[in-house]
Amino acid sequence: MAAISDHRSQVQDVEAFWRRAEPDAGAAPVLYLHGVPTSSDGWLPFLARTGGIAADLPGFGRSGKPASFDYSIPGYDRWIEAFLDHTGIDRFSLVVHDWGSVGLATAQPMPERVDKLVVMAAVPLLPGYRWHRIARLWRTPFVGEMFQGLSTKWAFKQLSKEANVAPGPLPQEELDRIWEQFDHGTQRAILKLYRSAPPEVLAHAGQNLGRIGAPALVLTPDSDPYIGAEFGQAYADALGNAEHRVVERAGHYLWLDRPDVIDDVAAFLSG
Repeated sequence: MAAISDHRSQVQDVEAFWRRAEPDAGAAPVLYLHGVPTSSDGWLPFLARTGGIAADLPGFGRSGKPASFDYSIPGYDRWIEAFLDHTGIDRFSLVVHDWGSVGLATAQPMPERVDKLVVMAAVPLLPGYRWHRIARLWRTPFVGEMFQGLSTKWAFKQLSKEANVAPGPLPQEELDRIWEQFDHGTQRAILKLYRSAPPEVLAHAGQNLGRIGAPALVLTPDSDPYIGAEFGQAYADALGNAEHRVVERAGHYLWLDRPDVIDDVAAFLSG
């Protein structure tokens, strides 16, 4: 198991926090990109298996959360590219979950740098997607602010029950870590990000997915309340060089319901 170290630095005037574990000799480093409202914490078991880098994206976790940051797909695209340059990463494998799909915007114009790609329950940069009910609340002015401002840890725990297949809410350790980082800065980032991305913006951001070309694995949970299973196949079709697997008895955070997903991802990356 790889040893994991913590790092901090300034990237595009944002204090960045990331975790790093050395990959196997000769392997391309893996860049893990988390979603909303999580952070690099969720990638710890993956880093221990495969090595690589997992950053807290601006607005989340322990990274800076400035009001001036561009919390949008283009804004994160520019930041990720700067982060790759800052960390000296040239060729890399990419693993994305949920809003980590912003990394696909970075990958499309630099396909020669992507070794392998894993897409898990990712926000669809594809035509035809319509936001789930919580996202629709966040996207609505005033309603989103009220929903965020009145959030409690108890309510968050209850909402999380739909995110996994195992009875009850998400594991307490996961809930504690997410809630600890769910401050005003993260709430502001969530609202700005969702409001920047109507369906036509999502579709436009993925119009060149086929250029990536790298071998890809698309893992789709069969019980995701936020992203329909049909978008897993749509991702595989758009990427072209992709294998699509439906993960049974799994919710949005599929590796929590099915820890063997970590083995599948590690095996694919080591291919």
